[in-house]
Amino acid sequence: MLTPALSRQRGITMIEVLVTIVILAFGLLGIAVFQSKANLVSIESYQRAQAVILLDDMSARMQGNPANSGAYVGSGIGTGDAQPTDCSGVAMGAARDVCEWSNALKGAAEVDKSNAQVGAMIGARGCITQLQAPNNAAGVCTPGIYEVSVAWQGLHTTQAPALACGKDQYGDDKYRRLLASQIMIPQLNCN
Repeated sequence: MLTPALSRQRGITMIEVLVTIVILAFGLLGIAVFQSKANLVSIESYQRAQAVILLDDMSARMQGNPANSGAYVGSGIGTGDAQPTDCSGVAMGAARDVCEWSNALKGAAEVDKSNAQVGAMIGARGCITQLQAPNNAAGVCTPGIYEVSVAWQGLHTTQAPALACGKDQYGDDKYRRLLASQIMIPQLNCN
């Protein structure tokens, strides 16, 4: 016959196992949430790296063609524009550079198995704004100053960027990401 002290201890192991399972379940749920956040951050990081590359690309193109830097000015370049997918028929110079940059913004650098363009950011757009017109008049000699911007859609909300490139193109403007760089085009034939 069992004593009352021994009979009260039956089932304790089962309760310990259930408590362990509950704790383990919460731990696994935490790991799953962490993994989800890590994937989100990884995608955001990839998009930012692509934007930096595309921003540097257009800056270099403009600096390589200083005489026609004003011809690069435009907004909404990339997603949604009317640039052809094959730029070989576009005249060399600023027009070809803008066409190729537009295709790069649309993701033409990488395609998947179904030939869908997947190499750039979500909804990438580029803008080139002239901040100061070049002036090579005698005694003035001011360089042209341009702002090159790349905007795209992020995966979570943050503070909306102050610059206008891509504004109101991604629903809530807090999803819009933007990188910008100012470049100076010197006057080479200054008097």
